[in-house]
Amino acid sequence: MRGFLNDDRSLHVAWIRMFDRVFATLKAGEEKRRRGRVFGFGPEVFVFWRAETVTFNDALLSLVVEALLLVSLIFEAQLWAVNGNSRCENLKPLEVRPHSVTITEFGAVGDGVTLNTKAFQNAIFYLQSFADKGGAQLFVPKGQWLTGSFELISHLTLLLDKEAVILGSEDSSDWPIDDPLPSYGRGRELPGRRHRSLIYGNNLTDVVITDSSDNVCIEDCYISTGDDLIVIKSGWDEYGIAFGRPSSNITIRRISGQTGSSSGLAIGSEMSGGVSEVYAEDLHFFNSANVAIRFTGQYGEHPDESYDPKALPVIDKITIRNIKGENISFAGVIEGIEGDNFTNICLSNVLLNVKQTPPWNCSYVQGYSDLVSPEICEVLSENIYPGHLSDCYFPFSRLQSSIGQETNALLPR
Repeated sequence: MRGFLNDDRSLHVAWIRMFDRVFATLKAGEEKRRRGRVFGFGPEVFVFWRAETVTFNDALLSLVVEALLLVSLIFEAQLWAVNGNSRCENLKPLEVRPHSVTITEFGAVGDGVTLNTKAFQNAIFYLQSFADKGGAQLFVPKGQWLTGSFELISHLTLLLDKEAVILGSEDSSDWPIDDPLPSYGRGRELPGRRHRSLIYGNNLTDVVITDSSDNVCIEDCYISTGDDLIVIKSGWDEYGIAFGRPSSNITIRRISGQTGSSSGLAIGSEMSGGVSEVYAEDLHFFNSANVAIRFTGQYGEHPDESYDPKALPVIDKITIRNIKGENISFAGVIEGIEGDNFTNICLSNVLLNVKQTPPWNCSYVQGYSDLVSPEICEVLSENIYPGHLSDCYFPFSRLQSSIGQETNALLPR
């Protein structure tokens, strides 16, 4: 929510458009001419409206109700921001973990050369004893910490100093080999088993990685990689469907980074379990990211012959706002699946410096946008504010739902 009022002009634009419409309605009516003025002071907008002998018709009443509900939304949004009701704020990792250790207590050396796999493994094994006592925190101080794969546990905060870097070992023997993920059924590039991820976990709850699959928060990270910076997946064909776990309720905030050949933010391409309610804000991509934003269900390969081509995922309510990018090849590739449109894709306050044309490639998607440069594709060009705010996902979406119900109840019929 940081920046919803102060860093984004979209609500201000909504105000201006709203009162332009109000005054146009007044002017077109038979009532006497009224005077209206809108003043802006810094991040807030104050409205002074003086009317003489106003006769409200249905159209004007609709606009006034809409304006009042927008006022309500702003005040509710301010309360939401102050009270910290986002998933990231609610975690409060520095307060809720009663037990804490530093990786150096287990012999780790942050010189970029010493292998620290055993130190990470031993530290996490020790902290597992506190899982039922409020959880624990593992602090990684300033340094370059070379390690192979290590496994997380539930009720753990992995807290990195702002100058701490975890480096993955280039020795394949430091990466254990596991069975394929249940939601994939086999290795994606090759059949059979697979190497573990650098930071690995299975069936975890209450895990925070901060500098921080459902109910996930990723925030305050710098990432440099040869693959996607942030990617959301949910399984491959019939295995993802059988696993039955959509990726949802995901908040991504304040991420910066670079990738030589992939995407800044990606959804898919393996997404058979579905993806919904994703909120990403304050992202900064630079230095030759191939595509800043990529959603695609068109992977083109299948794990075996048992997949069902008619089984289509639900991809809905993805909000992306406050995005900057320099030296980017393409702004975005947003591709749904024929017969299965991705819906309620919302982008606002996006500024990308791209090298290729056309900057956007969109197909089989539906959504809205405000303040996007370069100009977004036509299927996503309809404005978010004020008419489609409730169609977009924000972490305070219950508020949106209640506002939408109030609007329907109050507007004249």
